[in-house]
Amino acid sequence: MTEEKNPVVIMETSMGTVKIELFKDKAPISVRNFLSYVKDAYYDGTVFHRVIKNFMVQGGGLDESMQPKKTKFAIKNEATNGLKNVRGTLAMARTSVVDSATSQFFINVVDNAFLDHAGKTPDRFGYAVFGQVIEGMEVMDAIRDVKTTTKSGHQDVPVEPVVINSVRLAE
Repeated sequence: MTEEKNPVVIMETSMGTVKIELFKDKAPISVRNFLSYVKDAYYDGTVFHRVIKNFMVQGGGLDESMQPKKTKFAIKNEATNGLKNVRGTLAMARTSVVDSATSQFFINVVDNAFLDHAGKTPDRFGYAVFGQVIEGMEVMDAIRDVKTTTKSGHQDVPVEPVVINSVRLAE
């Protein structure tokens, strides 16, 4: 019996192409959720609206004018899956509510152990890792270096928008 391969998506950004493997076996809910947005071309034209050089790059929910796009229902947090928030991994962004992730995700540009699951309380529950950059990490490194500002009440917003042109399932 052959092991089913993990889905791979190609993210075309205004700064280059990033290839991401999704861990369907370890984070089935997060992956199914992310792929449902991919299928709807939801991410097309969204921006990386939060870029913190020695932390992470977040996107997947706001357009260039910093307007939030309508999302689907929040999903269950899979931070207990044993995957770590290390450099190059993709995780679901959320509010302080554990099960509040919708469309937004972030890519860890450094190892962020403090985001890993450490307990059942909301402040220690962690952020669900569901994928890994397998090609194009240099693009993420270029993005993490952009100049940022405060815009529409958001901090760490790139001065020049970094646009996600598309996210598609790789053939």
